[in-house]
Amino acid sequence: MCAFVLVAEDDEKQADLIRRYLEREGHTVGVAHDGRTALERVRLHDPDLLILDVMMPEIDGLGVTRVLRAAPAPGTEAAGRGTGTLPILMLTARSTEDDLLLGLDLGADDYLTKPYSPRELMARVRTLLRRASGAAHSPAPEADARVLRAGGLVVDALRHEVTVDGQRVECTPGEFELLAAMAAEPERVFTRPQLLDRIHGSSGYISVRTVDVHVLNLRKKIEANPRTPRRLVTVFGVGYKLVAYRDPARREA
Repeated sequence: MCAFVLVAEDDEKQADLIRRYLEREGHTVGVAHDGRTALERVRLHDPDLLILDVMMPEIDGLGVTRVLRAAPAPGTEAAGRGTGTLPILMLTARSTEDDLLLGLDLGADDYLTKPYSPRELMARVRTLLRRASGAAHSPAPEADARVLRAGGLVVDALRHEVTVDGQRVECTPGEFELLAAMAAEPERVFTRPQLLDRIHGSSGYISVRTVDVHVLNLRKKIEANPRTPRRLVTVFGVGYKLVAYRDPARREA
């Protein structure tokens, strides 16, 4: 699929390299060399994917992610899309796991540490664009062609929408992928490696702690009290499961 990809990278040579690889795959590419310009171009051009370097002038990549996830982009609400669902692939020279997970906690969907292989970068781009377009990641595509329900939680794979007791919530592509996988099999206990495979495939570069970050972020969106979850619950020593729970204090519209 061809897409418009915005590359936010302050190293001009690195940005040009990424641009050339993306254009080889048929994508249209915009480039920004600082965080403030990146935010402006996201709001003006509504890209399909943002490749975002962490260390940038003006506003760093973490700050850009924080702003984008805080509110929908002006002019995109009518189309049903805001920057809360814009796929973000973060590039970072920071190698500690805590630094990487901080980006995910703020709402990034994936990350690569520098130096990285351009082939690996393009593989991540293809995966994120497939998810964002609603294409099936599962080997059984018919499972994604229906509305999935677990109590008051509804995952509509075709519209790429999630509602909780009738109220729509915005999920990043990674969060949506995890929730759709679990909603297809309510009450099934998934291990972290199983969920990681649903989100990122078989890549060995991603820590299973990524799943914990997505779960914590999802609980903030789908639970009345994230500290005492009733829907997305922990099975200690194993992983997580999605419970078919309906909040008695709320009704579907």
